[in-house]
Amino acid sequence: MTGFLVSAATGPMNSLLCKLVTLLGDEYKLLKGIRKEIRALRDELSSMNALLRRLSDAGDGELDVQRKEWRNKVRELAYDAEDCIDVFMHQLRRPGGGGSDANKAGLVRKLTAKIKKLRRARRIAVQIQELKSRVVEESGRRDRYKLDDVPVPGKNRRVEIDPRLPAMYSEAKSLVGIDGPRDKIVHRLTGQEQGEQLTVVSIVGFGGVGKTTLANQVYCKIKGSFECTAFVSVSQSPDLSRVLSDMLSQLGCSRVKNLNDLQQLVEKIRERLSNKRYLRTRIRTTM
Repeated sequence: MTGFLVSAATGPMNSLLCKLVTLLGDEYKLLKGIRKEIRALRDELSSMNALLRRLSDAGDGELDVQRKEWRNKVRELAYDAEDCIDVFMHQLRRPGGGGSDANKAGLVRKLTAKIKKLRRARRIAVQIQELKSRVVEESGRRDRYKLDDVPVPGKNRRVEIDPRLPAMYSEAKSLVGIDGPRDKIVHRLTGQEQGEQLTVVSIVGFGGVGKTTLANQVYCKIKGSFECTAFVSVSQSPDLSRVLSDMLSQLGCSRVKNLNDLQQLVEKIRERLSNKRYLRTRIRTTM
């Protein structure tokens, strides 16, 4: 099988989708209306990401002006949206405030905290709506230009998509009982097991039972504890230059001039992780 691997150009979108999945989890208490908007945003971005991966697989010389413009705008949209979601998640983690005093001053503080919380929720709702409007605009442009109907120049060959990729963005709630296995793996990866040095955690099971979704949920759960993170899906016959390029993008490294120079890519990653304590998790699945 020839696996479709996410290129460095799609790193921002992958990171954004992962954060949206996390935001829809039980950890964040969202108002019903905001949750609905975020779910719609996630679904639309997931659809756009499929075409973005395809366009990113082609070189600039193989894309027409319309495709280049759409690809670049969606990239910028992903960066802006991720910044907005980061602020959103930070605000949701802030304590609601309020004291424990039973006197009037305590009640005033609690009331003030509630008002601030409502105002914050209103601002967040407005920002989410603005992001959604931009996404809908780019989606409409995609339909008008019929970017899906016309094959990408020079890319008429059949490309098989790694079936694990769509599962990364499945909402965890669609899998019954995922919280238990996720938390158990997180504990084993981050906890101190009486001096035991953990090296490998295997997730096994039949195809379609949710192994990749579970792995992605573990990643989303613990990545906030690290300065930089990367999540890549590797096929049975991987293109190492693309795998490493995607890692570079997610790790926030500067671009490499020659993406086919594997040694240069490896050195860049090694330089980025130098003098850092890091956790490496490899998920291998059997389809």
